[in-house]
Parts: sequence; C-alpha cells; structure tokens
Amino acid sequence: MSNVVADAPLERDAGDSLLTVGVEEEFLLVDPATGAAAEAVDQVLEEVPPDLRGQVQHEFLTSQIEIGSPPGLQLEALAHSLGLLRSGLSAAAERAGFQLLAVGTGPAGPDDEHSPRIYENPRFHRMIERYGNVSPGPGYNGMHVHVGIPSPEIGVEVLNHLRPWLPILHAATANSPFYNGRDTGYASWRSVLWNRWPPVGPTPWLESHAHYLRIVDELIDSGMLLDEGMLYWYARLSSHLPTVEIRIGDVCLTIDDTILVAALIRGLVAAAMEDIEAGRPALAVEHHLLVAAHWRAAHDGLEGLACDLFEGGSHPAWKMVRRLFDRIGPHLERHGDLETVSYLLGRLHTHGTGAARQRSVFTRTGEMSQVIDYLAVQTRG
Repeated sequence: MSNVVADAPLERDAGDSLLTVGVEEEFLLVDPATGAAAEAVDQVLEEVPPDLRGQVQHEFLTSQIEIGSPPGLQLEALAHSLGLLRSGLSAAAERAGFQLLAVGTGPAGPDDEHSPRIYENPRFHRMIERYGNVSPGPGYNGMHVHVGIPSPEIGVEVLNHLRPWLPILHAATANSPFYNGRDTGYASWRSVLWNRWPPVGPTPWLESHAHYLRIVDELIDSGMLLDEGMLYWYARLSSHLPTVEIRIGDVCLTIDDTILVAALIRGLVAAAMEDIEAGRPALAVEHHLLVAAHWRAAHDGLEGLACDLFEGGSHPAWKMVRRLFDRIGPHLERHGDLETVSYLLGRLHTHGTGAARQRSVFTRTGEMSQVIDYLAVQTRG
C-alpha cells in the first residue's frame, strides 16, 4: 500500500529506448517458535542497517514490512539490490527475534479474530474507518513491478494491452496455499482475501488518459477510494513515478522468481509499446472473462489450467506461459534478458510455483513448522 521506491531516481536511456524496471516486495514477520504473525515491524526496523533504511519501511499491519529496489535497466543490478535488501532484512528480523517470510499470507495464523494491529498511520486509520474490517488476518503480501513509460497517454494504452496477459502472471506468482494452519485448496489464498477490498480487480478498458483520470475522480467522489493511491487495480499508472505499476502477484518466494516475473512484465510492456506504435489494437476482453481467468490463476497457479482469453477455453497453464514467452521473446533479447528468462523459466517449470514448493515441503514432512523454516531460508536467498 505504501511506496518505498518513490524517492529513487528513475533511470532512463532514451538512446536505445530500453525500459527501466523496479520492484517493491512485502513480507510477513513471524514468531519463530509458533510461525504466527508477529507485531514486530518497529523492532525489526530498528535493526535494519543504516545503508538500507531508505529502501525499507512499514506496511499496513504491524506484522508486515516492505522493501523497494531502485529502478534500472539491468536484471543483474535488480537481483543484486534485492539480494542485499532481503538478506539485510532477514538478518535484522533475526536480531530482533523474528523471521522474515516471503509469502502471500500467514500459513500458521493467527485467525481473523486475532490479527495484528494496523500500523499507527493516520491514512491507515482512515481506511479502516471507511471500509471496516475487510483486512483481518496476518497480512497480505504482494509484489509490485514498475516499468518506465514515455507518457501517461502511452501508459493507458499499455494497460489495455496487458489485460489478457495478467492472469498467467498471476498464476506464476502464486505463493500462498496455506492459511491458519490448513491448505486452502488455492495456490494464492492472498488473492481471495485481497479481493475483499472494494478497489481491487482487473483494470477496466480505458479510452484515454482523460478517461482514466475521470474514472479515478468518479471513484473518489463515490467514496470507494480515499485517493488515487487506493486504486488497487491489477495494473495502473503509478501516482508518483512515470511508470505502469503491475500489482497482481503474491510476493515471490525467491529472488529468482521475482527477477523472472519482473523481466516477463517488462517484456510485455515493451511488446505493448511496439503494438501501439504499429497501430495494432489491444484485445478488448470482457470483464467477466478477466475475473474468471484471475480466479482460475489464484486457484490453480501454474500446476493446473489457465483460461485462454485469446482463443477461448482452458488449457494447461504452461501452454499459456509458452505463448507469453513466444510473444515477448524479441523484447527479452533486446533488453538482454532472454538467456536469464529462459533459464529461470526452466527452473520454475521443474520446481513449480512457490505454492507448489510449500505444498511439497508439507507433504514430505507433515509439519507446518518445516514450511515456515523453508520459507525463511528461501526468503533470505
């Protein structure tokens, strides 16, 4: 909900029109003895090294903490930044007596009646006053990917082009199968809980930037939004950076997973911009089909079926991943990402999503404590 990356300088290279990419990640703080969400953000922030503090901050609940990478052009630099932040924050959490988990929501509780307090922030209190208790639980942790755009007008067209592709990215990031000590039957239970917030959902079809702004104003006037920052569409224009912000996924389990998703999203944005320049229209998918495709993604992850919004029907999710890869291959190559993405997609196919990996640990051990320990190790990197 907050924006760690807001003060970072936006790096652009107009000479070769490469697109910058930056990432925000939200994490859960837990008690290592029980695995339950811990109201620990202030204690952990005190332990964060001074050189990292500008990229770390609190989130909505006192059991959450967030990092933000500087935007840049190179995946290697992004991975290095996230590695320093994750390892530094994991160590800070351990010094404070807690564990840091990259997981969509709490596997071991607490239940909704015993959820952590919201962070002492006037805006967060206004949100609770407006919406009521729609956000009980240990915390919902997502990943937001920012990709640079030349103008808001182009950005709105990009959002239209992204709509049919976001469900497969939703599936790829699924990383929250457990909640309150049980398997929910979903790959991304965070997605189900997050959709209780009124502003959450697929981005509507947009006629222009003026149309986008008019919708925001109308939603604020209706009372559904407090401000533009509460526009929780799955993709939107950033309110503070010249970027499109894709915010569909659970926080990824590992740095490799995050880098893969960031590269795929940048490739999609680049492909959309090429289509816009060539005058190729976006596919105008009906809203109910988008809702269905995102539900399927949250339920199955990549281990089941995915809705085909281009040709209709449902197919194995990896068939849609293959189509996505073929679509953006030239743009991955142009950004120098093709080899990295090919390798990381192979690993994802072999090992499964974060949800599948968590379930594998639980199936092998039968212990939620082993899942928690596994999450902590994978989070650190």
